Amino acid sequence: MSEWPDAWSDQNRRNQRGGGSASAQPEGPRVMRQVRRPDAGGHGAPRPAAPPYGGVPQQPSYGDGQGQGGYGQGGYQDGGYNTGQVYGGPGGGGPGGRGPGGGAPRPDWRRRIKWTAATVVAVLVVTTVGTYFWADSKLHRDVDLSKVIDRPEAGEGTNYLIVGSDSRAGMSDEDKKKLHTGSAEGQRTDSMMILHVGGSGDTLISLPRDSNVTIPTFKGSESGKVKGPLGPNKLNAAYAFDGPTLLVRTVEYNTGLHIDHYVEIGFAGFANIVDAVGGVDIEIDKAFKDKYSGADFQAGKQTLDGQQALAFVRTRHAFAASDLQRTKNQQKFLSALAHQVATPSTVLNPFKLYPTLGAGLDSLTVDKDMSLWDLASMFWAMKGVSGGDGTSMNMPISGSTGGNLVWDKAKVKTLVDELNNDQKVTVTSD
Repeated sequence: MSEWPDAWSDQNRRNQRGGGSASAQPEGPRVMRQVRRPDAGGHGAPRPAAPPYGGVPQQPSYGDGQGQGGYGQGGYQDGGYNTGQVYGGPGGGGPGGRGPGGGAPRPDWRRRIKWTAATVVAVLVVTTVGTYFWADSKLHRDVDLSKVIDRPEAGEGTNYLIVGSDSRAGMSDEDKKKLHTGSAEGQRTDSMMILHVGGSGDTLISLPRDSNVTIPTFKGSESGKVKGPLGPNKLNAAYAFDGPTLLVRTVEYNTGLHIDHYVEIGFAGFANIVDAVGGVDIEIDKAFKDKYSGADFQAGKQTLDGQQALAFVRTRHAFAASDLQRTKNQQKFLSALAHQVATPSTVLNPFKLYPTLGAGLDSLTVDKDMSLWDLASMFWAMKGVSGGDGTSMNMPISGSTGGNLVWDKAKVKTLVDELNNDQKVTVTSD
């Protein structure tokens, strides 16, 4: 008895999926009819050999990435995915490339280095030029040394007259109270130094403000008329009478030394420079206190901010030899300040360098012929003196009269001769 429904015939069963035969024996493999494709000449291609494996066409096989079993050889080539070589052979080179095996172009490191170097140089040049003009614009060239009359001949080397004035210009009442400057009208010189820069070593000479000198005839800075002489007086009185040009005239008259450049800084500017550089490290030999300047220091190494630094360089009432000890402290601090400004942590840090330059340059009053190069030369000479490469001294003193200090004329003459001839200084102030 048949298991298929009566309504189904053998033809129906043959038309079902699988195309099975009604025979009890399994159906043998069938060979697909080969289709000939015409060649370029229109002729049929030769009939391929009979497929192996009992007449069943061989299935595609995956190649090894080296062309075996690829297209045209009965298989499928994976294009090198198994070896990480997506395009082309070993080395990752692609068609048309310049790398090994036709790979991607190699970087032209020489060209990159050249372009990088050129860019760095260009940036440095632009920054340097920009900084120069910015710094140059901040200098106050207000002192005209051409108004100084009867000047001595210039000698070898360069002489700077460096002045710290008690100018309170631009200071508020709160600033004056904080810095203990008082509210006196006008301006006086709180410190005066001659810095000689030459080939035989740099020399820094402090001129005590209470030095007994002669104020000679001079040309008025405002009127242009010849005035004086004013006779014996304190050195700092010359500045009080007619400002920088009379001070230069008085120094030259009493020393015989030609002053090439003039540099002045006021109270506020001095404090701002110290604060901009982040304070100055200094060793204080002995504790002292002064209610007039606001000084209150312990002995030992410490960092002074702007307010403390100003008190340190102005103090004189705390010392027996008031003016001489003060000039020593001023030299010591200015040398320490120059050394601090020139450290890599300041010079290589634009966030510290530019505020320091801005505070310093904007606070300076210089002569009309002063260039940034001259200013830099002065600065490096002061740094050299602090490092032991030069001489630091007071003007030689022989005694006092009426409370004023009298210079040792013989020593002063020898000192000036050595400076004018740019010789190593042998004179001492002790």
